[in-house]
Amino acid sequence: MMELPIRRERRPACPICRRPEVEEFRPFCSQRCADVDLGRWLNERYAIPEDLDPDAPPPEPDPER
Repeated sequence: MMELPIRRERRPACPICRRPEVEEFRPFCSQRCADVDLGRWLNERYAIPEDLDPDAPPPEPDPER
C-alpha cells in the first residue's frame, strides 16, 4: 500500500509582513502589523477606487481638510 504524504495546514499570510496569520489578529500576524495597516488607511496610502462620471461637476472640497 502506498503512503500519502502528510499535509500541513497552510495558514494565509499576513498582508504586511507575509508571516502566517494569528487568529487573535486575523488577517494579520500581530498587533504591530494591524497598526501598520490602520496607519496606511489613515494616511490615505490605500484608497478604494471609484468610477467618475466625466460629465459630472467636480466634487465639493472636504471642509475638514
